[in-house]
Amino acid sequence: MRIVILMMTAALSLSACGQQAGVKPGGSQVQDSGSLVRADGSYPVAPLDKDSVIVKVIQNSVVNLQEADTVEAGLATNLDTMVRFAREACNSGSKPDFLLYNEFPLTGYSFGSRDEKLRFTITIPGVETDALGEVARECDTYIIFGSYARDADWPGHILSINTVIGRDGNIAKTFWKTRSIKRFTPGGEIPTTTIENVRDRYRALYGEEEEFPVLRTEYGNIAVSTVQLDPFVFAAFAMRGVEIMFRTATLFSREDVLATARYHNVYTAMSNIIFPADSEAAAMGGGSLIVAPDAEVLAEAVGNVEGIIEAEVPIAQFRDGRRIPRYPLAVVEPVFSQYVDEVPLNHLDVPEEELPQTRADMKQLLDAESRWLQYSQ
Repeated sequence: MRIVILMMTAALSLSACGQQAGVKPGGSQVQDSGSLVRADGSYPVAPLDKDSVIVKVIQNSVVNLQEADTVEAGLATNLDTMVRFAREACNSGSKPDFLLYNEFPLTGYSFGSRDEKLRFTITIPGVETDALGEVARECDTYIIFGSYARDADWPGHILSINTVIGRDGNIAKTFWKTRSIKRFTPGGEIPTTTIENVRDRYRALYGEEEEFPVLRTEYGNIAVSTVQLDPFVFAAFAMRGVEIMFRTATLFSREDVLATARYHNVYTAMSNIIFPADSEAAAMGGGSLIVAPDAEVLAEAVGNVEGIIEAEVPIAQFRDGRRIPRYPLAVVEPVFSQYVDEVPLNHLDVPEEELPQTRADMKQLLDAESRWLQYSQ
């Protein structure tokens, strides 16, 4: 944990601040007829079951599997914690329609080589999602959480997957991480596999709609993301018709959450992890919040302590007459069309034995692929 805390502390100080593993995409969502964005600014929806919904965000501490006596023991402890908090959330205050956990409530955050980190992953579906599904049925709520995951279709890859379990206890949808922030820490880059760095193969397997998928539920259109400090990603989700943007984190920028809600006209909920009270990262733990489209904070957890926050979302009123955001794409197109991404797509679509083992290896790969560095040489 100490190494994790030092690395993540350094990362945050530099900032001013479903596809599902093992499950085919689509789930229970209502599919549109092919277009990614409607020309009239409307977007497809499922009929609402109620006018307002209750969102609850859980922030809790996690046993890092890397530091547990065994992986099995650590998973069991973390799963018990998730179930305990879910039942508490379901039996106090308003009955929740959505329960949101952080990025790694089952596995914790781990460092080390690729081979080592793969030991600290789960499969989806698996015994953990089965257990959480039972709680979702008991509570009649959606349960949303992130996790490191592995998938037989992607051997050797470390995936960051956000899973949505439906009220019926089944997996309704999973969301791959779209992309990882780059050039954020000196000496290393995040080696997690994202849609961006295997985009063409991902698209071939799951389809273009799954790059920015929307789960159209009876409580509103939702999506889930672990992406930080990346307004373009959330603009794409907003164009696709997202109404409630759920976010999971291991450290985050509060200002980023407020801006996402305001800029993209969505309700936003963020769940952050809790760090040990005596750690250097304790000041950056917690602070989970729920934000309205005008950036009003509807609920916020105070400090690095375990707890549950809740807010009511008037989803029917919000949806009435709503259109997707009005972005000035035609205005910025001359500049955007000349922008060159530093690192090309698909940079992790390589044979398993060639996948970078460490953060340092990942940086070396990005440096080798960097168009900007090539131009400057």
